[in-house]
Amino acid sequence: MKTIHIDKAEVVKNPHGVKSQKLYKSGHASVMQLTLKPGEKLRQHITPVDVVFYVLEGKGIVEIGEEKKEVIKDTMVDSPKGIMHCWYNESDALLRFLVIKVPFPTEPTQFLT
Repeated sequence: MKTIHIDKAEVVKNPHGVKSQKLYKSGHASVMQLTLKPGEKLRQHITPVDVVFYVLEGKGIVEIGEEKKEVIKDTMVDSPKGIMHCWYNESDALLRFLVIKVPFPTEPTQFLT
């Protein structure tokens, strides 16, 4: 059995400039935890695979395609492949969420901003 506590998870650089920690990676999927401080956001981008987000802490605004919605802790968000998405933390507290990509991407992400 393999386990990992978030305090021991590898911090990896990303093009968004936010804290990103690798929890799982295989040929089938990847799981990252992203932490956005107040005022931070992700760049608008399109992934070549399906993405599932799960909010662990705080609240944030998620934008997928033409839709924008505020989501809170314990909310799951489905983001189909090939559709623009991004996140915004406009609150005064941390926003932490899991990013689950299925399958593991073999093509690059397309950044729009």
